[in-house]
Amino acid sequence: MNENEITKARSYFPYLDKGIIYFNHAATGPLSTKVKEDIDKLFLDKNEGKIDNYDELVQKVSESKQLLAKMLNTTSNRIAFTENTSSGLNILAQGMKWKEGDRIILNDIEFPSNVYPFMNLQNKGVEIDFVKSENGIVTAENIIEAIKPETKLISVSYVQFLSGYRIDLEKLGTLSREKDIILAVDAIQGLGAINIDVEKYKVDFISCGTQKWLLGMQGMGFIFLTKELQDKIDASFVGWLSVENAWDLLDFNYKLKRTANRFQPGTLNIIGVYALNASLKMFDEFGFETIERQVLSNSKYFIDKLSDAEFNLILKDYNKENLSGIVSLKHDDAEDIFNYLSKMDIICAVREGYLRFAPHFYNTEKEIDKVVVELKNY
Repeated sequence: MNENEITKARSYFPYLDKGIIYFNHAATGPLSTKVKEDIDKLFLDKNEGKIDNYDELVQKVSESKQLLAKMLNTTSNRIAFTENTSSGLNILAQGMKWKEGDRIILNDIEFPSNVYPFMNLQNKGVEIDFVKSENGIVTAENIIEAIKPETKLISVSYVQFLSGYRIDLEKLGTLSREKDIILAVDAIQGLGAINIDVEKYKVDFISCGTQKWLLGMQGMGFIFLTKELQDKIDASFVGWLSVENAWDLLDFNYKLKRTANRFQPGTLNIIGVYALNASLKMFDEFGFETIERQVLSNSKYFIDKLSDAEFNLILKDYNKENLSGIVSLKHDDAEDIFNYLSKMDIICAVREGYLRFAPHFYNTEKEIDKVVVELKNY
């Protein structure tokens, strides 16, 4: 991105005028003025008379799904909205037809949202295989080595929430497709910063919340699933909007929709939809690929600066293909450093002994330099 584009992007985030350096997008992203304007208008309409704005909501839903489909290289009818990442993964876990002895591969550094929905299947006789991490990393090769004849599903984060390691989904997806194993992806630490090509990577299922890198609201998420996978799973929860001809209210013709919309049983999170719609339009304005390049450029620059300062970086020697928006380091005084930086209005996170930084596309090398200086000064 050129300087003018960065300046324009930064103009959408007024908190920057207060001198705050926000490197915590892996936890919760800030809301842009684009989002605020659309939500303010929604509230004003509902306050002043345009109360039943269902047609506008339908339009926002359609637009948002089209933009997500563009990001994922799929079609909008393969996307359904959910409440969060966990609810999406539960749609998959509870919808599949399991038999005793089926196996699922997870790993020992997954965020719990991508663990408990599958552990919950153990009462059905499903076995869980946890791949052990090495130096805070789980690679595609590590997971592939764990595949057994009974393996039915692999669920993995695109970007690991502690280290920021981006797994080789294409390698994992290609082999999974060959072996007829379902590949499910928790994408919340990737999408918005790093794109996923579901066709190229052969991903069967994605669940993702919108409150982090997508710069949307909490309590809003979505799933993607292939038509082939949809035909293999049941809709465990259905409602009036799950069926064809939903507006024939007293027909009670139980025929589920043929699109992913069958997994949207009723009223959506309208504020979440409006926020996501505005945010995705902003992303599209700059270009999804452009944003990814800028995020990776920031991460590479950050890693180089921290390496020169001899900090204990998790991804110091990894290829660019394994980098994401997260830059993490190990430090015995992680909690104290976090508190020190907070006093300087530098916002990051501490997770399991990691000091985790997560700058977005609109953050600058100048901000990164300041963070490195303060780390060295500690």
